[in-house]
Amino acid sequence: MLVAAAVVPCPPLLVPEVAVGAAPELDGLRAACADAVGVLAAARPDRLMVLGPAEQSGRGPHPQGATGSFRSFGVHLDVTLGERQGEAPGRLLPPSLAVAAWLLTRTEWTAAPVEGLGVGEPLAPESCAELGRELAASAQRVAMLVAADGSARRSPKGPGYFDERAEPFDASVAAALARADTTALAALDAKLAAELLAAGRAPWQVLAGAAEGARLRGELLYDEAPYGVGYFVAAWS
Repeated sequence: MLVAAAVVPCPPLLVPEVAVGAAPELDGLRAACADAVGVLAAARPDRLMVLGPAEQSGRGPHPQGATGSFRSFGVHLDVTLGERQGEAPGRLLPPSLAVAAWLLTRTEWTAAPVEGLGVGEPLAPESCAELGRELAASAQRVAMLVAADGSARRSPKGPGYFDERAEPFDASVAAALARADTTALAALDAKLAAELLAAGRAPWQVLAGAAEGARLRGELLYDEAPYGVGYFVAAWS
């Protein structure tokens, strides 16, 4: 059963070593992310599932101790998903999960065993919901950390340039996260999300499936688009 969830963005710039001179600009976002992770720890879960967008689903979960790297961003920094147990698996975490792993390390997560899962961005809403139900049923007390971004077309400076539909789309996501509204998240238009480069659509819909009937309450801790990309932080408990 899902007992708590945290939604955070997953830009590599969240990591100060990657952001370098721009690092202070996201201090407020980092603080909000830490607060959201604190809500997960307070829920005393038996298991923490970390979700993030990936190129494809179905490659199996990433076990605790899996490693990620920011070397492709010019930074010699490696991270581990939870505490390492024995030899690290050979398969690297996708970038979204590497950012989540960094956040867990930064907040000194020790509350429960951790497992990561990359969710393919094209995954259909119905499949996302079914996956969420399966994950929620995998332990008596499950918590989720969902690392995913909103539209990358919020301004001309965004990676996808400007699209007038981006802000209303992100506003609907923010409202759903604030209310822990699983119905609204499940109803997000996959085609529109893809056009707006909203990589978070599939992971959010997995969360919606996991939270069905859980009666969680939501709180929106952050809602900005500092680089033309929608970043949200929310805590459900």
